[in-house]
Amino acid sequence: MRIIVCGAGLVGSSIARQLASENNDVTIVDQSPETIQKMNETLDVRAIEGYASHPDVLEQAGARDAEMIVAVTQNDEINMVACQVAHSLFETPTKIARIRAQTYLDPAWQNLFSRNHLPIDVIISPEIEVARAITSRLNVPGASDMVSFVDDKVRVVAVSVEENCPIIDTPLRQLTELFPDLHMRVVGIVRREGIITPGGDDQILVGDEVYFTVDTRQVQRAMAAFGHEEKEARRIVVIGGGNIGLFVSKQIIDEIPDIRLKLIEVSRERAERVADQLERAVVIYGDSLAAEILAEANVKEADAVIAVTNDDQVNILSSLLAKREGAKRATTLVNNMDYGPLVRSLGIDAVVNPRAITVSRILQHIRRGRIRAVHSVRDGMAEIIEAETLDASPLSGKSLHDVKLPAGVIIGALARGDEVIIPRGDTIIETGDRVIVFATRDMVKKVEKLFAVRLDFF
Repeated sequence: MRIIVCGAGLVGSSIARQLASENNDVTIVDQSPETIQKMNETLDVRAIEGYASHPDVLEQAGARDAEMIVAVTQNDEINMVACQVAHSLFETPTKIARIRAQTYLDPAWQNLFSRNHLPIDVIISPEIEVARAITSRLNVPGASDMVSFVDDKVRVVAVSVEENCPIIDTPLRQLTELFPDLHMRVVGIVRREGIITPGGDDQILVGDEVYFTVDTRQVQRAMAAFGHEEKEARRIVVIGGGNIGLFVSKQIIDEIPDIRLKLIEVSRERAERVADQLERAVVIYGDSLAAEILAEANVKEADAVIAVTNDDQVNILSSLLAKREGAKRATTLVNNMDYGPLVRSLGIDAVVNPRAITVSRILQHIRRGRIRAVHSVRDGMAEIIEAETLDASPLSGKSLHDVKLPAGVIIGALARGDEVIIPRGDTIIETGDRVIVFATRDMVKKVEKLFAVRLDFF
């Protein structure tokens, strides 16, 4: 697949790296000569210096033959114009743009991005995506990650395994005997910063982060099986009143009627603006690293603290201080994934990375076959994929025994109409089934082929 990536920042470089590793023909465009030199030296891509919105630069990047353009520069207007130029001059089939300014996304202007105006096929707002990711974690107390699939019929949940977990050192094949009516399957284990796709003889250890699929109606039972029976948060403190903090607060207030929410913002002007937009929240002007401000917010009684300022170190330290004061859980926004292992070891319960979330949304539209959704795990070490089985795909009409999935691939759940099936060896996959797959990075291409129409895959 020939793809042009506009912008070589954290998101653009991550997308380019992942696509290049899967043998796609990737060209990346950026204004910085230093960045372009680095891309040429470190990635198997073609890197071009220039303005992504300029026709001559896009032509040099191969826009006439490209199947997709992904515009993720820091400038919304450049992203929009790049997509317009790619459409009008080069007839690029698929155009994806990251847009951060919310005025463009106001429902009042919903026709702006129609084919007759600004022809952008997929618009991604990192702020909105991050807000959704955070609120989804709040819906499953105790989860370090949670993603919904198949119209929320199936969820994939990640939990940290602590010493009180009842199933430590238990072979996974015995879970069916222990919980015969629980529609759940362990599909991935993060251990010592490596990914394991477990077999029946593998065991769960203290310190693991476990990913499992579960029928949405049984999430609470599944969490209890791992020793997590936390109550839903009702007293929440949000640290940071930027776009993400504001969206998170609005979404929480809209979804939880009896919520008690306080927000801390270090800028007086911004605090006043946020207070005008959050009628059911208490907005506190002050520094979240100051003990008196945390006391004013009463973090010691908080069920959850959500740190989403634009400074990773402030988020991390604020979360740690809040937990030391007595906050039950802390969710922390971290842009620099080098902090990830450190943050988890310090006791922060959930880490949210805007880059990983944005990359997941983009990958959803790049994957071939009938791919419906994609969620990237641990900066691309693995992916959780929702796909639809086509009539002529290699899976259709076969049992899991017959399919013989490659190592590194686990089918965690099937959705057939309103029925959720946790597959066993004799489960037959039917045409139209929505299948949830956990796959390590090097196996993603094989998963795509499983859901394509080629009959010669095996």
